[in-house]
Amino acid sequence: MSETVWVISYKLVKGASVEEYLAASEQVNNEILSKQKGYVSWKVLNSGDTWIDLVTWETAADAKNAETAGGETPVTQQYYSLIDMESCKMDYYTVEKSF
Repeated sequence: MSETVWVISYKLVKGASVEEYLAASEQVNNEILSKQKGYVSWKVLNSGDTWIDLVTWETAADAKNAETAGGETPVTQQYYSLIDMESCKMDYYTVEKSF
């Protein structure tokens, strides 16, 4: 099976600092995402006020199963409080070839 990548684009809420957001992302990664079956990596990209997360999973099933990881924990609540959820878009992509 091919790797699957979550591609998530979003903006931060007004008043959220980059440092606070990156710290919250790292905490979610360390405590939740990286512990999920099939997790490969998470890259956080930025261009101006647009952010992109590239989260790579070993399989599409792993990516789907991890969607609800963390649920309503304080760690995820803090992370999501920094994201403008109305601006958030998530898509799945299958890696067809890597070089």
